[in-house]
Amino acid sequence: MWNWIRRDSTSPATPSVPAAPDPPAAAPRGQLKAGPYRLLHEYLRKRYADTVVLTFDQIEDLLGFTLPTEARSDQGWWGRTTVIATDAHCSDAWVLANRTARPNLQARIVVFDRIA
Repeated sequence: MWNWIRRDSTSPATPSVPAAPDPPAAAPRGQLKAGPYRLLHEYLRKRYADTVVLTFDQIEDLLGFTLPTEARSDQGWWGRTTVIATDAHCSDAWVLANRTARPNLQARIVVFDRIA
């Protein structure tokens, strides 16, 4: 380990072996669990505002795919408040970002409020 300090002048110099690269940094909390909804999670997590309002179209643009039919017709689809490790759900995005979701299905918007 300290051979570079105590290099013996009589022994031939050995080429140094480069150190193994550091393992990649662990993903921030929530990034992996948000699954396919990770981009929505990141967007909500990085907003400083206590309230963020997004249209369904804006959410779909963030995700890169369309929301399920239930998201547009079922108020309860947005009401999930816990993360279940075996089931990736859109709610993981806002729950892990410490927010709640209040949809207005007629206006096609969702209000994400920060949890105090």
